[in-house]
Amino acid sequence: MSKSVSHSEDDLVFLDKTVRVSGDYKSGANKDVWQVMIIGADADVHTATAFALNNVEIQNRPLAFLHAYTAQQAQEILAQEAQIAVILLDVDQQDEGLQLVHYIRDVLHRAEVRIILRTDQPGYTPGIDAIQQFDINDYKSKSELTQIKLFTVVTAAIRSYEQICTINSSSSGLDMILRASTELMALQSLEEFATGVVTQIARLLDVPPDGLFCVQEQLHNQENALFVVAAAGRFGDLINHPLSSIEDASIDRTLTRALKERRNIYGREFSALHFTGNASSNFAAFFRTGRPLTEIELRLLEVFCSNISVGLSNITLVTRLHNFAFYDSLTKLPNRTRLKEIIDDSLSSSKDLPSTLALIDIDHFAETNDTLGHQFGDLLLLSVATRLQSRLGDHLIVARVGGDTFGVLGDDIQVNPAAILAQFERPFSIDGQDVQLSATVGLVRLSEHDGRGVEALKNAHIALKRAKFQQRTGHLYFSRNMGIDIRERVNMMHALRTAFEEKQLSVVYQPQIDMLTRQPVGAEALLRWTTADGSMISPNRFIPIAEYSGLIIELGEWVLRQACQELVRIHRLGFTDFMISVNVSQVQFRHPHFLSMLRNALHDTQAPPHCIELEITESMAMDEPDALIKLLDQITATGVSIAIDDFGTGFSSLSHLQKLSVDRLKIDRAFVTEITDSSRGSSIAEMIIQLGRNLELDVIAEGVEDERQAAILTELGCPLGQGYLFARPMNADALHSWLVTQKP
Repeated sequence: MSKSVSHSEDDLVFLDKTVRVSGDYKSGANKDVWQVMIIGADADVHTATAFALNNVEIQNRPLAFLHAYTAQQAQEILAQEAQIAVILLDVDQQDEGLQLVHYIRDVLHRAEVRIILRTDQPGYTPGIDAIQQFDINDYKSKSELTQIKLFTVVTAAIRSYEQICTINSSSSGLDMILRASTELMALQSLEEFATGVVTQIARLLDVPPDGLFCVQEQLHNQENALFVVAAAGRFGDLINHPLSSIEDASIDRTLTRALKERRNIYGREFSALHFTGNASSNFAAFFRTGRPLTEIELRLLEVFCSNISVGLSNITLVTRLHNFAFYDSLTKLPNRTRLKEIIDDSLSSSKDLPSTLALIDIDHFAETNDTLGHQFGDLLLLSVATRLQSRLGDHLIVARVGGDTFGVLGDDIQVNPAAILAQFERPFSIDGQDVQLSATVGLVRLSEHDGRGVEALKNAHIALKRAKFQQRTGHLYFSRNMGIDIRERVNMMHALRTAFEEKQLSVVYQPQIDMLTRQPVGAEALLRWTTADGSMISPNRFIPIAEYSGLIIELGEWVLRQACQELVRIHRLGFTDFMISVNVSQVQFRHPHFLSMLRNALHDTQAPPHCIELEITESMAMDEPDALIKLLDQITATGVSIAIDDFGTGFSSLSHLQKLSVDRLKIDRAFVTEITDSSRGSSIAEMIIQLGRNLELDVIAEGVEDERQAAILTELGCPLGQGYLFARPMNADALHSWLVTQKP
């Protein structure tokens, strides 16, 4: 690096190790300079720092440098020089660096010198206690100290040093600032900190507390606005309001100017204060002083603002983390975590008061969001939040607990389904466009609730899901029976997953018979669950649970592969025309990877596709006809055949049925049972058999339990049957033995 190189803000001072600077300040030289002491073991860092600040003048006074490469050298120089303004202390080891700071502050009692800590090890960060205790002016990593930033930091430190020296004669004012800084450092929230700033400034200037403390935030239209965080005196009513609502618009203009110009502005009867530092640069305070401030008061204010900026930066970070944890970033409403805490407080302190928790879910919001865009969706959510807050009444809590789900907590009169759903009767106007929304509400009465906030929210979610399942734009209150049903379902879901992992599930096969020859032509694969104690759990109980939880995807693939492997074994026994049917649930069928799963199973097991049949229900065959036609064509292309199970229980369209690539109809067992019922007879079974003949589809009757049913079905022309009359479901080994006995 040479002096001919231009130093922009992006130039890193500590990268070039070839810098050489001569003419360092020596003890006893001209005192009309700002003495800057550099402490650290790396000589190149000393050289680079001095070079970066070479020929710099601050308030018409040049800088002179003192160099100490060890703590011992630093102590010797400090003992000789009493006018050191700034110390740049490298802290490669935090404890050693802080010990030297302790020596400067507590042993030498050098309170005026400004100390800036530097490190190239990002992990070494002094805590807030250390910053407070030792009055550390700043803390920077060497990588972020560009030439401009180094100049800025040192300039600020020298100005602070000069101000401290200037007001040393007014020790009471300085003591007050230090005490105020200490007290403010102990505060935990931004509101408390801001209130403390207003109080301390009034005490420092010995004027009535007549001021306000603001934060500048960016609105959704990208414009900046000031909001009052703390206020006293004539401004006391402005807390949590935009500053633009004040009658005196000059205050808003003055504070905006102070923030823009990054400086304090003093008038004859007011002071507008700006707080330096990146993290606190959007904060400002305004005070009605009622008189011009003296020179020492101006300097005290400058020092005060400089000192509390560190604390303000820390409290801002803590507040930001708190807001991220407990408040929704879009609507600024309490989030789910915060609402849970509020419910806990309500349950513990106001248990006798009637109160209701409601969860409000916007119907079809995802479609609106996808159609009109996420920015439009955000504006819509903001509009819903505003209407719920402003129209339901005072003294209630509105929270955002999910993407398009809001929570409302309040008394039973305000939080009721009619009042909530009424808020969605009028359209919401967004960017000149009217959008009509509807909502579904799940409610829980806290007076009937036992437990904590998390259980109350869970119960409200249960009621909401039930309401959405029954009908949208409706509502439902939670009842204990709902909780019992949900718990049983969850328990069974976990038990089913465990049973699958521990191989308690098995596949059995029920033969399918040619009604004329009574010879087996195939079998239906059926899933069974036998618990560890030997008891059986009905598929009618666990299959819906598997579908609800999504486990059916994994289970269905396993059953299909088991059936394919069994088919290969049966063919090896010589039954080369034997077919196996496998049931497919609607959840499986709709899965985007179902077709590839089927192809992989056929490929991996080498099962002949023409001997595999997939059974889908009649309701599935009628759902989304265009997509179904395409999928069935793709399945048929693999060689696998399709059967419609439980045919006759739905409401099939015959014209639609003709378009589907299906091969077989299965007569539901209910219609087989009715064959021998004199009052109802065989009309439905006969109709299905005739329909199959007309559409050139095979027909099989399931649930055949006696010879009379078999005889009637044979007489009606039903070629195939399945039921206890012929064989019960059996495991693979039993099926092999049974097939051998059935050979003609």
